[in-house]
Amino acid sequence: MADEISFDDFRAVDIRVGTVTRAEPFPEARKPAIKLWVDFGAGLGERKTSAQITAHYTPETLVGRQVLAVVNFPPRQIGKFMSEVLVLGLPDAAGEVVLIGPDRDVPDGGRMH
Repeated sequence: MADEISFDDFRAVDIRVGTVTRAEPFPEARKPAIKLWVDFGAGLGERKTSAQITAHYTPETLVGRQVLAVVNFPPRQIGKFMSEVLVLGLPDAAGEVVLIGPDRDVPDGGRMH
């Protein structure tokens, strides 16, 4: 278990829902990954990231899917690609990432609470 945090610590992490608008293989990554462009709606717009999710997803299956992501991390250079958000997932029994998203359509940009 992680260290206990305050409610203010939790509120500092900005987790939003967005829709994947584009996805491409990322063959230059050290570990198999997919590049994602995610639309977080008015205010945040489209942000890009890469994710090591190739065990369960292909680029074609990701477009149109809503995902949750941390949107207030600083950008991070991954090879020649600049990652602007961190999509969230959980490990399956084999340790492979399964993405987290709402179980019904919600407006892009909604903040998790």
